[in-house]
Amino acid sequence: MISAGEFKNGLTLEIDGQVCQIMEFQHVKPGKGAAFVRTKLRDIINGGVLERTFRPTEKFNQAMIEREDMQFLYKDGNMYSFMNNKTYEQIALTEEQVGDSMKFVKENETCKVCFYNGSVFSVEPPQKVTLKITHSEPGVKGDTQTGATKPATLETGAVIQVPLFVNEGDEVIVSTETGKYESRA
Repeated sequence: MISAGEFKNGLTLEIDGQVCQIMEFQHVKPGKGAAFVRTKLRDIINGGVLERTFRPTEKFNQAMIEREDMQFLYKDGNMYSFMNNKTYEQIALTEEQVGDSMKFVKENETCKVCFYNGSVFSVEPPQKVTLKITHSEPGVKGDTQTGATKPATLETGAVIQVPLFVNEGDEVIVSTETGKYESRA
């Protein structure tokens, strides 16, 4: 049992018969009245987002989530194919199951596929990936002091903002959590 005072981002709980993952939480201590925990939860079964408040002493059961390392093989239309690294079993997931998490992942990368009661509810990409820039406009000369950025298209098709000194053909490290440029590889 986990109390609301022990909440962390990413924690998966069973709340009122629903399996929810904590996206954000905040402990609030108003000047008058009792403290409470404000949360933003994502229902892992249907993907809906809800906001709820709890007393810090309320307790909930933690949902047992299985995470398997799987290799992303390829994308075919709106289906993504993954292979279990231990059993070599393959599964195909839809864009709805995968969500927005695969826009920075190229083929043959290892991801964590999350299961609840045998059904997939999300895919967790690696925290940082190294990708090649396929298209980028040249930087404007003399505009380097302002810390300016420019759009760059990655080999996966995603577009991010990069500093002006980064050129087409360079490899960059991108955070998949924030979708932002980290550094050159």
